[in-house]
Amino acid sequence: MNKGIPDIRTIQKAHERIGSWIHRTPVLTSTSINKILGTQIFFKCENLQKIGAFKFRGASNVVLSLSEQESKNGVATHSSGNHAQALALAGANRGINAYIVMPKTSTKVKVAAVEGYGGKITFCEPNQQAREQALKKIVSDTGAHFVHPYNDYRIIAGQATAAVELLEETSDLDYIMAPVGGGGLLSGTALSTHYLSPNTQVFAGEPEGANDAWQSLREGKIVPSVNPSTIADGLLTSLGDKTFPIIQKYVAGIFTVPDDLIIAAMKLIWERMKIIIEPSGAVPLAALIKNQSVFKDKRVGIILSGGNVDLERLPF
Repeated sequence: MNKGIPDIRTIQKAHERIGSWIHRTPVLTSTSINKILGTQIFFKCENLQKIGAFKFRGASNVVLSLSEQESKNGVATHSSGNHAQALALAGANRGINAYIVMPKTSTKVKVAAVEGYGGKITFCEPNQQAREQALKKIVSDTGAHFVHPYNDYRIIAGQATAAVELLEETSDLDYIMAPVGGGGLLSGTALSTHYLSPNTQVFAGEPEGANDAWQSLREGKIVPSVNPSTIADGLLTSLGDKTFPIIQKYVAGIFTVPDDLIIAAMKLIWERMKIIIEPSGAVPLAALIKNQSVFKDKRVGIILSGGNVDLERLPF
């Protein structure tokens, strides 16, 4: 259960629990990108994870760790994107219902994916209050177990397994970088790195138009995200009271980047590596490009968080 900040054993148990359900995604390198940036980069390709994003790790860990009593009425969440798909598939794998509240403005491709995994969708107005009200009614009507997209230690332990795999396959990393939205991936990455490779520093990339995590670290308290505006639509949420203290303690810093650099980083990966990543997944590379002097001649692991792109709305 949700007993506190995950220790290394909790993360390892999460890895064992989800191991047969997830993809162990590859760690890829690009000689040409290394040459351009003067850095040795190791890309952990969570864009090739099931549902196309790291979120499947955390959702699977929660769903597979629920007791029969907790899971009998299914699971529920609100999400317009990757967590919605992740929970729908994790629920299907366990044979339970997944009730997903989605804003009616959600992209068709994401709605179709949630439906394809068997998720039961309720549409709502595109604001936080409407999401929460719709979710509350579903939980009240069905008795489903609410699974938060990121502010849950079981989610954090699941997301932490991506960095575990990266560290198992690459040694002597100077830095590991991940994007930050709600902080589930970043806090999990920071914990795994702290336990398994304490000399490796963790940095985050964050869009300038949604820089609440950067502000929160500066202010020493959670600064909520207000009217964020960025192409990286997976990074619009505010930090949670479980993710923030971990980030405060174990993350060395956050670099903010403008949207045009996020698009440039996304294009660079598409062109040079022939793999598809979404804007959110390009943010850490954009941060490295903007701060090349920090990373020059270093060994850097980057978690490519996802690859769910709406091909009707490409930014280039």
